Amino acid sequence: MSERSRPYQPSLLRLLHAANALVVLCAWLSAILVYNTYDRRFVQLPLPEIPGTIDIHGTFAVGLLLTLPPFALYSFHLGSKRLIQSDSWRQLKHLDRPSGRYALHRIANTLILLATTLAFVSGRMMKEDWLPQGNLQELWYTIHLWGWVIVGIAIALHIALGIWVGGIALMRSMVSWRMRENDTPQTWWQQVQRIWKP
Repeated sequence: MSERSRPYQPSLLRLLHAANALVVLCAWLSAILVYNTYDRRFVQLPLPEIPGTIDIHGTFAVGLLLTLPPFALYSFHLGSKRLIQSDSWRQLKHLDRPSGRYALHRIANTLILLATTLAFVSGRMMKEDWLPQGNLQELWYTIHLWGWVIVGIAIALHIALGIWVGGIALMRSMVSWRMRENDTPQTWWQQVQRIWKP
């Protein structure tokens, strides 16, 4: 595969994606620990109880406050072609074609952003003493719980569809250190400025 035909992702996208993905994954895993410690209504996992799981999860929530807004801003502006489009639902009729598969992948990308935002906002609305006191019926906790369930499903879809759409080459392009001459960190500010240009 030649250099030009190899999939390439903008370096700023890779940086923001990696930072956000790492924090979301840590928040999701710590959410499982919190659920397994205080809830267990639907399933109980054979995991050790770790003291301070709520604080650990809250720390990653603070991290999400730092990584999610810039990633969402990039995604909805410079990276908007990777999100759901006006014709995405219509193209789902053609999953045997690349256009249909790309449409499904864009929907999954959008779902991750929306579900992560829902989980983050609902988490900020919760009180830390709800779970230790057994208040499992609180509306914001229910929304928060299902938000993280949807995030987990969306991540699995995102990875599976990414492989289906672009194969291993696409996945490698998201973690590659390779940069083109016109896409170095020195050009990031110029890219960001395009967000506010009409």
